[in-house]
Amino acid sequence: MAVLEFDEYRQCDATQLAQWVANGVVSPRELLETAIARAEAVQPTINAITQKHFDLARTAIDQGLPTGPFTGVPFLLKDVSVQMAGTSTSNSSKLYAGVIAQQDSTLVSRYRQAGLVIFGKTNTPEMGLAASTETALNGTTRNPWDLSRTPGGSSGGAAAAVAAGIVPAAQGSDGGGSIRIPASCCGLFGFKPTRARTPLGPFVGEGWGSMASVHVLTRSVRDSAALLDATQGLSPGDPYAAPPVARPYVEEMTTPPGRLRVALQLAPLSGSPVDAACITAARDAARLLESLGHEVEQALPPGNAEELSTAAWALVAVGVAATLHRRARILGRELREDDVEPVTWQAVRHAATLSAIQLENARLAIHLQGRRMATFHERYDIVLSPTLGQVPVALGPQSMSNPDLDAYSAALKRFTPFTSLFNMTGQPSMSVPLHWTPDELPVGVMFSAAFGNDDLLFRLARQLEQARPWFDHVPSV
Repeated sequence: MAVLEFDEYRQCDATQLAQWVANGVVSPRELLETAIARAEAVQPTINAITQKHFDLARTAIDQGLPTGPFTGVPFLLKDVSVQMAGTSTSNSSKLYAGVIAQQDSTLVSRYRQAGLVIFGKTNTPEMGLAASTETALNGTTRNPWDLSRTPGGSSGGAAAAVAAGIVPAAQGSDGGGSIRIPASCCGLFGFKPTRARTPLGPFVGEGWGSMASVHVLTRSVRDSAALLDATQGLSPGDPYAAPPVARPYVEEMTTPPGRLRVALQLAPLSGSPVDAACITAARDAARLLESLGHEVEQALPPGNAEELSTAAWALVAVGVAATLHRRARILGRELREDDVEPVTWQAVRHAATLSAIQLENARLAIHLQGRRMATFHERYDIVLSPTLGQVPVALGPQSMSNPDLDAYSAALKRFTPFTSLFNMTGQPSMSVPLHWTPDELPVGVMFSAAFGNDDLLFRLARQLEQARPWFDHVPSV
């Protein structure tokens, strides 16, 4: 079976590849085999893929693909939470060995309807719980820009796969920054939609007390916009819905954003120190915005860092513990410490200390923060900040098998002090690859808008992409 030359394949985003298929320039099978060849070439180096569904993808093509906006484009799922019929989702946990899904998640059904060819799953820390992708079950994923450093997490395998050129877009999820963190680490565009913009059903109604969202990591803005068009919207039984969409995001991004009022946030609410390179990236982005006609002033969003951190950890810990206890009951026994990695067990233990009242107070705290931010956005259209507190860090300290839990926690808080605020409030937020260090480490810049204003972010993202193109800035792995 013929394959494209890799350089030719990598020069295209998913939208362009779909256009080639529609015009008969290439076949879906040629694209799939090109993606598989690239995956096999770089997998030993970066370890991005946990499951290979190559033959399933070939069969799907042979049986005929739906006609959609991405017909024939190779695609990867994250190996946590979402289900694809006939395959397992490991959640990077030995507890889920051999569990085969009987039906697709709603999101996966929508990916299939869009014509995407799903041929594998990407690595994630156990239960998607960490900001680095280092797992006892599936091994360590390495950053294509520097193999000694993390690609971020929890969608680290997805980010590494896109950065290395296996696919132009891959599915991720974001409960505390897990799309934006790896996007920043790997030089990609990572968009977290408004709460409930994309469906989590039919197996769950919400994740981590409403903080989790699902979308993709991409190299182009238009791919992210078009994939959100293909997947967004209420599905039967959803507990709530995001504000309705006025028109497709691929149309929104062609509209100039107008003159925006931008709050430049250089310090996290926690007061944690921020690397000079991350500050430089944010300041440079602020100057770029001013050159595009926007109004920028330094400002700090409202909120009590300790209160919010306590609330977020309660919701995450209870969500993870409840999921694991359900799985253990299916196995006919109690959950044991040796079933999971040390960091995961810490979450389980913490959940056991919380009362129902404390859990409800955590929910109240994040929803109060949403109201605070709504007031803040009466003055500012956009919050601009570094995505991370550090450039991509070395592998090791944020491994979920790190026995020094205090060191793990300190490393996590230092690395990711900005992103989780917008999970708590449910606001749309994106990491944009606007900066690289002199030694070629990507440094993302984060832009966040008021609840429901995904359209505004796409307008701004497209403007930034045109002003400071990044598509051809790729690693050489």
